[in-house]
Amino acid sequence: MRFDNEMKFILPTIVFAQFCCTSLWFAGNGVMSNLLQTYGLSLLALGHLTSAVQIGFIAGTLLFAFLSLADRFPPSKVFFICALFGAVFNLGVILDNNNLSSLLLWRFLTGFSLAGIYPVGMKIAADYYQKDLGRSLGFLVGALVLGTAFPHLLKNFTGAENLPWKMVIIITSLMATLGGFLILLAVPEGPFRKPQTGKDFFRFIKVFKNREFRAAAFGYFGHMWELYAFWAFVPVVLSSYNLLHPGTDLNVPLNSFLIIGLGGFACAAGGYLSLKWGAKKLATASLFLSGCCCVISPLVFLQDSEIFLLCFLIFWGLMVVADSPLFSTLVSENAFAESRGTALTIVNSIGFAITILSIQLVTFLITLFNPFFVLTVLAIGPALGLYSLYFVPGSKIKDESEKPEIFQKK
Repeated sequence: MRFDNEMKFILPTIVFAQFCCTSLWFAGNGVMSNLLQTYGLSLLALGHLTSAVQIGFIAGTLLFAFLSLADRFPPSKVFFICALFGAVFNLGVILDNNNLSSLLLWRFLTGFSLAGIYPVGMKIAADYYQKDLGRSLGFLVGALVLGTAFPHLLKNFTGAENLPWKMVIIITSLMATLGGFLILLAVPEGPFRKPQTGKDFFRFIKVFKNREFRAAAFGYFGHMWELYAFWAFVPVVLSSYNLLHPGTDLNVPLNSFLIIGLGGFACAAGGYLSLKWGAKKLATASLFLSGCCCVISPLVFLQDSEIFLLCFLIFWGLMVVADSPLFSTLVSENAFAESRGTALTIVNSIGFAITILSIQLVTFLITLFNPFFVLTVLAIGPALGLYSLYFVPGSKIKDESEKPEIFQKK
């Protein structure tokens, strides 16, 4: 009975801690205009600083996967240590003597720390929940989305007479510290955790020998090509729309928060709906619809109704991330239990490496073409993801959420 009562608070604690800690991810993007102005940076720095976080995350996840840290050591302690380091490195952005090189370093180190937060948080949830893992990861990734969007909301309150922009960085660091302590003190090892025995430094490669796991992972990679590039350039699209239509005055920080943040609710809803319809079917629908948004985006961006624009971007923001927890569920279900942490970590690492390619490509194309036409290249990801899910010969992804016990007829 005591364990059951404790379990009721485990998921909300993990979700809130994940929200607090992942606010570090786009803390720099939330104040990007201030960084460019304060340190005299060009527009190209937007892509470089965003990619620096991703590169740091990739380096961290590769190291974590190589050493199998999330499987060999208590994941709550790993999460806590990385949260503290991430909070400290995040604060480096507000130092007065920064330049582009130092800012890139601070954002890289912040991303490196996030390698012990996001995938490890999913590992902790997987150690507690099996039958309804899709629902649990829906809430967890939803927390990531809200954490990612939160700096934009804080930025909305900055100004000469309001909250200084540096407070956005300070607040997100304090939140990360709080999240780390919550996991350490309130979330012990889960009942389904299977600690890895022995050292196998090539386990992160061996997980891809599983054909079903590989198909799920490649579907996730297609999703990641689109996701972070869309998030990174939402403020650019809104600002460009204001310039194209002089009578329009869209609130860029607030609308960026809404467009990105509402995706968190799509993640939670997708997790619940996967219990009835299956994670694979919902991931497919979300991937297809977000790909359609990529293709038709120029038509929407060039029309002169700001209400229609915002509705379209909100819908795109919902679809672009709704499949994220669903793919994480499929990856987790098709990996072996003793290497689940390593599998989630290496898939995240490769996925975020892909985001660098798409972000840098979009950044380069924006210097050559109208930004309203550039986001169409993001449709490549959904197309390849759908191909991996349904057209790779010989693969049949296991989807435990497709026929859960609660929906089976007695």
